Amino acid sequence: MADAPKPGDLEQLEARIKAAKAEKEPGFRHQDNHSAAGAAWRMVIELVVGMAIGFGIGYGLDSVFSTLPLFLVLFTLLGFAAGVRTMMRTAAELQEENARAAKADKADV
Repeated sequence: MADAPKPGDLEQLEARIKAAKAEKEPGFRHQDNHSAAGAAWRMVIELVVGMAIGFGIGYGLDSVFSTLPLFLVLFTLLGFAAGVRTMMRTAAELQEENARAAKADKADV
């Protein structure tokens, strides 16, 4: 039967393992370029869709009321504002997600 390990030996082993992990891991968090590009496309699409919906509503109302540029311009601007607001919300979500990931990475080290 093997003897129980000495407490000092276990502490030395843990220190060596931590040192080896610290050498292997870079000091910065690797960001996947594909996910960043996906987030950028998501925000662009949100802006374009907001403007397109505003344009469609404005054009439809102008057709009904025969006031061609009035509602078209108004609802296109409202669609742009809604798209920007949605983009800002998405950016805040991504920033919060990155902050949580960075905090988790710091906790691991």
